[in-house]
Amino acid sequence: MFREAATNGDSIDLEEYTTSVTSYIGKCIDDMTVSKTITTRSNQKPWMTAEVHAFLKSRDSAFRAGDKEALRTARAKLSRAIKEAKRMHAQSIHGHFQDSGDSRRMWQGIQVITNYKTTPSACDSDASLPDALNDFYTQFEAQNNVAARKTIPPPNDQVLCLSTADVKRTLCRVNPRKSAGPDNIPGRVLRECAEQLESSMTSSTFS
Repeated sequence: MFREAATNGDSIDLEEYTTSVTSYIGKCIDDMTVSKTITTRSNQKPWMTAEVHAFLKSRDSAFRAGDKEALRTARAKLSRAIKEAKRMHAQSIHGHFQDSGDSRRMWQGIQVITNYKTTPSACDSDASLPDALNDFYTQFEAQNNVAARKTIPPPNDQVLCLSTADVKRTLCRVNPRKSAGPDNIPGRVLRECAEQLESSMTSSTFS
């Protein structure tokens, strides 16, 4: 389907082919991904769970209703839920230090203990910088009077051929923890859907 859309005569427009594939992958991601809104507060405890939130709401409801018996029961349940949440949180932190060979998890545990949070760098609001860079790099092309021409490959040049197995093997090696590239396709999608994407990402020849 994508090859037919990008085929013009006997040639395949590689840019059109790539755009079609990445756009379709992005559409599938938008259709299948569930978006959730999570509200965090500066004083929110790291051990706070949804169960504790539910018991907090039930305690507040019992307090507003003036039901002493329900309030006593809600407080007892809330106390037990907080103890269990703290125990699970401590167990989770201890798990970061069980494997001494995994330095990444160890640093995550240290960040949780010290409550370390990175501050995102602010972007420069000066809009003249892109224009200055554009003027700087275009000055080299202003004095270039040589017409652009396509380089003809030599007759004995070998064409790069990729099989679906090569593409699948490469996609399975993608690190899902790394950020997405300019196409905004997460690495996890490429890795988990390697079998489905191997045929659409394989072109017969690349010159």
